Amino acid sequence: MTEELDGKVARVVVADDQTVVREGIVMLLGLLPGVEVVGAAADGDEAVRLVAELAPDVVLMDLRMPRCDGVAATRRIRTEHPGTQVVVLTTFGDDESLFPALKAGARGYLTKDAGGDEIVRAVHSVLSGDAGLSPSVQRRLLERLSEAEPRPAEPSEPPDGLTARETEVLLLIAEGLSNQEIARTLHVSTATVKTHINNMFAKTGLKDRAQAVRYAYAKGLVRPPTG
Repeated sequence: MTEELDGKVARVVVADDQTVVREGIVMLLGLLPGVEVVGAAADGDEAVRLVAELAPDVVLMDLRMPRCDGVAATRRIRTEHPGTQVVVLTTFGDDESLFPALKAGARGYLTKDAGGDEIVRAVHSVLSGDAGLSPSVQRRLLERLSEAEPRPAEPSEPPDGLTARETEVLLLIAEGLSNQEIARTLHVSTATVKTHINNMFAKTGLKDRAQAVRYAYAKGLVRPPTG
C-alpha cells in the first residue's frame, strides 16, 4: 500500500527508451511515499497512449527517445490531455533541451542525477501549481528571460490593475518562491496565496508561473541580474 504525501498519492507514468533506466526509475519510485507508478513507456508515442488510457497525474518524460521524442510527446499530452502534467527527467541540462521542453508545456525539469526525494517533490510541486524545476534550471531560465527582455522604465503604479499584494506575490514568484514559501514570507495561508495568484492571472491574462516571471521583467518590476 502506497503511503500518501500531503494527503495525495500522485499517479505517475515513466517514459524512457532505455530499459535499465526506466525500470530503475520505476523501482526507485516504488520505494518512496507519495507516488504510484501506473505505467511505463519506451517512447513518446507509447507515453501519449498510456496517458489516454490511464489518465495519470504526471508523466516523468525523457527527451531523447525514438519515434516520438519527449518534446513532441509533451506537446501532444498537454494539448490532448491537459489534466496530466509533465516533468522532464533527462540526462541533458543544456539550453537546447531545456527551453523547447518548457515551451512544449513541461512544468518541471530535472536531470537524472536528481534523487528520489527531489523527483517526488517535483511531481507534487507541479500538481500544486508550482514549477518543478531544479535550482540550477530555474537560475538558467531567469537568466535567459532577463537577457531576452530589456527592462523598460519602472511604472509609477502596478500594471493591469494589480493590487499591491498581488504585485508583491508576483515579485516573489519571479524570485522562484513556491506557494508555500510565499505564504511563509507574507504570513498568510497557502489558500490566500493561490487566490492572489488566480486574481493576478485573471487580470493579466497569464497562464502559468513561467509567463508570470516573463511579465515581471517586461513590466520593469524585476531588475535583471548585473555583473
